[in-house]
Amino acid sequence: MKKILITGASGFIGRNLKEGLENEFNVYAPSSKELDLLNTEKLKKYLKEHKFDVVIHAATHNATRVSDKDLSQVFKNNLLMFFNLARLNSLYGRMFYFGSGAEYDKRYPIVKAREIDFDKRIPVDDYGFSKYIMAKYIKNVDNVYDLRLFGVFGKYEDWRIRFISNAICRVIYDMNITISKNVYFDYLYMGDLIKIVKYFIDKKEIKHKEYNVCTGKKIDLVTLGKKVKELSKKKSEVRVAKEGLGKEYSGDNSRLLKEIGEFKFTPLDESIRELYKWYFEKKIKLDKQEITKYT
Repeated sequence: MKKILITGASGFIGRNLKEGLENEFNVYAPSSKELDLLNTEKLKKYLKEHKFDVVIHAATHNATRVSDKDLSQVFKNNLLMFFNLARLNSLYGRMFYFGSGAEYDKRYPIVKAREIDFDKRIPVDDYGFSKYIMAKYIKNVDNVYDLRLFGVFGKYEDWRIRFISNAICRVIYDMNITISKNVYFDYLYMGDLIKIVKYFIDKKEIKHKEYNVCTGKKIDLVTLGKKVKELSKKKSEVRVAKEGLGKEYSGDNSRLLKEIGEFKFTPLDESIRELYKWYFEKKIKLDKQEITKYT
């Protein structure tokens, strides 16, 4: 059984991966207090002791508008955590980290971006630029890979600010779904991401260093909001504050599909239905005021 280290296991992606992988692999998921990725010597000792087959780096310095962390440290800490792991790559089999479509530079529309489009522009925001630097670095490192994410949704995400979860929480309480401005996204269900990560863990040889991990299909927020409303059978309305379209954020997944072969992505209706059920069962734990505080 392969030995896996998951960093950031208390976060949205890390927590889901831990649940999705622990029955098939020997998963270690230490908290940041148990394993400080900013402490090089302690990290080195930990990796030497455990000899992991795979490291899945999902830890990140929260850069969202609801973060309680110092946003001035996003760039520094994201890079420190990454490089502390990447420079110790001789102490584990391989590492997968989660890059971002922001590597393509979110100042401009990102429309069906391909991996070969990387480096045509340099992001200027701290988060995007930090991910850009990581992607440049791994081109010369044999066993570190960039799984580049666009929109991922599922349980444990921050329902206060993430559109699909927030829309679900709103209709549960018979509130209207609000959208600042309509925009096209490529949304990947967390259950599908777990399956894709499993594939890469088990793959003996990996052809490329970076993969757009997305569905390859875009959908606009208004259509998504209507899907949530219809599946909930509620009378909530979908309201848009500003006319027009925002900057698209979508990727081309041709390289991914060539690598993993035929893959059936979960239909959006099915994934939204599953997520609605999950939130509905936890309705008592949701703070109604928080649902509308940030959106």
